[in-house]
Amino acid sequence: MEKISIENFHIPRWDELPSVELYLDQVVKLINTTLSPYIFFNNEKQETELLTKTMINNYVKNELIEAPIKKQYAKIQLSKLFVICVLKQVYSMQDIKNLISMALEFAGIEASYNQFCNLFEEALLCTYTRKDFIDKNSSSDNMYLLKSVLLSCSYKIYVQNTTKK
Repeated sequence: MEKISIENFHIPRWDELPSVELYLDQVVKLINTTLSPYIFFNNEKQETELLTKTMINNYVKNELIEAPIKKQYAKIQLSKLFVICVLKQVYSMQDIKNLISMALEFAGIEASYNQFCNLFEEALLCTYTRKDFIDKNSSSDNMYLLKSVLLSCSYKIYVQNTTKK
């Protein structure tokens, strides 16, 4: 079994996402290159399957992300695709759509996305180092929900990466 180094895991923050719009092939490559070393798709570690062109087209069709403009995807779509790729490990598309909608009610896309990235990386690190991630006395129901969602995704990634050969 090949051990992964979770300390190196990093999802690009809003300011690290490309400032120019990307074509579909570029989007697929960016997200697969970033996430595939850590996240499985259908219990198999094959980087071409974590995100495909067809999946992106379905996310547009089902209104999880906005349609591209002149076949190009901007930061808003990229950020949502990173979120979708993490959450789809555990949650349905409708759950993901609801969670994104809830997050955007409380903050803008940039702040929500950066918070998602920070907390997901923290959840993964806590899972791998066996530390507590959720403060059960949290005064915010939304923060408790977000951390619970991210912890469930972290647990699945941990199980897949420690049981696969």
